[in-house]
Amino acid sequence: MTASNPANPDKNPISYRSSGVDIDAGNRLVERIKPFARRTMRPEALGGIGGFGALFEVPGKYRQPVLVSGTDGVGTKLKLAFQYARHATIGIDLVAMSVNDILVQGAEPLFFLDYFACGKLDVEIATQVVQGIAHGCEDAGCALIGGETAEMPGMYPEGEYDLAGFAVGVVEKDRIIDGSGIRENDIVLGIASSGPHSNGFSLIRKILDLNTVQSDTRLGETSLIDALLTPTRIYVKSLLTLMAELPVKGLAHITGGGLLENIPRVLPDGVMAHIDSSTWVRPSLFDWLQQHGNVAREEMLRVFNCGIGMVVVIAPEHAQTAIEILHNAGETVWQIGEIRPRQSETPPIVIA
Repeated sequence: MTASNPANPDKNPISYRSSGVDIDAGNRLVERIKPFARRTMRPEALGGIGGFGALFEVPGKYRQPVLVSGTDGVGTKLKLAFQYARHATIGIDLVAMSVNDILVQGAEPLFFLDYFACGKLDVEIATQVVQGIAHGCEDAGCALIGGETAEMPGMYPEGEYDLAGFAVGVVEKDRIIDGSGIRENDIVLGIASSGPHSNGFSLIRKILDLNTVQSDTRLGETSLIDALLTPTRIYVKSLLTLMAELPVKGLAHITGGGLLENIPRVLPDGVMAHIDSSTWVRPSLFDWLQQHGNVAREEMLRVFNCGIGMVVVIAPEHAQTAIEILHNAGETVWQIGEIRPRQSETPPIVIA
């Protein structure tokens, strides 16, 4: 016999599931993602997915360890993922945005946690997303040690979700990279991006709305949508290799604000960066966006990375060796500029 609802004696009892939250689906997701998370584990990780808190030992190789943390999301790039049902790589973007940020201070990423929120949990889609997060953690060499899946009926449109995450890394105190040692005549290197990464997608979607774009619209040998949804490049392993062999003076992750605003963030007073835009090959995707959106050059440089996802500032005597190390690590890299003295009326960066 079915129990009645005391407040509504003529109605069937209600449950969390009838309210829109399926605890069993959440449990199924946890079981599905455990194998992906296990592949990311490091010796310092204590325990596994499913606990109330994640435990992690600071690696013993550090004499004066300083923890570095960063948090980020994917932004409205998610809208394209929803529209074209591309969920398998968006988690890589999530990891990349945080680990690349802490990397620029010289930190080795240690672990990552994610937050996945939706109106109704689709276990298949969520599994794809978390598998991408695990893939990104493997690329970064950090452990996926926990996270949160929040099913909140009424908060998100059907088929949509939100993502956020944070990374924690460690750097030796006397090897923190803060740009303070940058001097006149130092060399600026640019490492290629894989596309727009996870920035500027509100403008990108506006440009797409103003043009007739299909899922099979071509951009050279690939589709336009494939080019836009290519995941953010993770620079961790190549730059950690570089930092282990040469003294790096400054690093800038080219995210929101583009080249114009991110490079000055690492420059000390009294110097400026002079960048020559003819020194690298700008991917055709950015040409397409500028042409079809009628976007001004300065706006392109302020919104997009324009083909440079990470900037390295290094002493001139180390520049060629640094290029070789990065090439050997699988990066495409160019010498894109130099550091010059700055007068009070001069901007901190000039892109010729």
